Amino acid sequence: MSRIFFQLFLIFLLVAAMFGTANAQSDATSRNGTPPKEDLPTGIQESLAKQRIEREKKDYAELLARGEEAVKLSGELEKSFLENNQISSTDQKKLDRLEKLVKKIRNELGGDDDDKTAELDGKPLSVGNALKTLQNNTVKLVDELRKTTRYSVSVVAVESSNLLLKVVRFLRFGKEDGK
Repeated sequence: MSRIFFQLFLIFLLVAAMFGTANAQSDATSRNGTPPKEDLPTGIQESLAKQRIEREKKDYAELLARGEEAVKLSGELEKSFLENNQISSTDQKKLDRLEKLVKKIRNELGGDDDDKTAELDGKPLSVGNALKTLQNNTVKLVDELRKTTRYSVSVVAVESSNLLLKVVRFLRFGKEDGK
């Protein structure tokens, strides 16, 4: 009887030792069995860093291109209004596109949907004044985007984008937000 207890005790010790060894080996790798990222060869780490830098450059170039397109659209809207003295359905589509562009720019800059901080000038908005404000602030936004690097965030650019969104909403819906 004591011999059976002794054999069971030895089996228990062997099983415990096997699990202890297995746990020590699994600590060296992640759960899926691959080594942690720090263990990647330096060549692969450098390649990943280059890809990240190229992606950031591309994203920054796209940000500037969106800004240029926004300036172009706001200029076309102002010109169309001066010629026709009204906002046509084509102009409404341009306003929609402009709103999407400005939202993308603001999101890439890290801004949020808090347009209560954006204040329009004290003058009452007419469609003509709103389009002039739209053009001036779009140019201001693009100038601010050009001043920044892909590593920085401009508070002025975020505030300008919020103001632009407020003006676009005024033009689309005919009333100021929050009033």
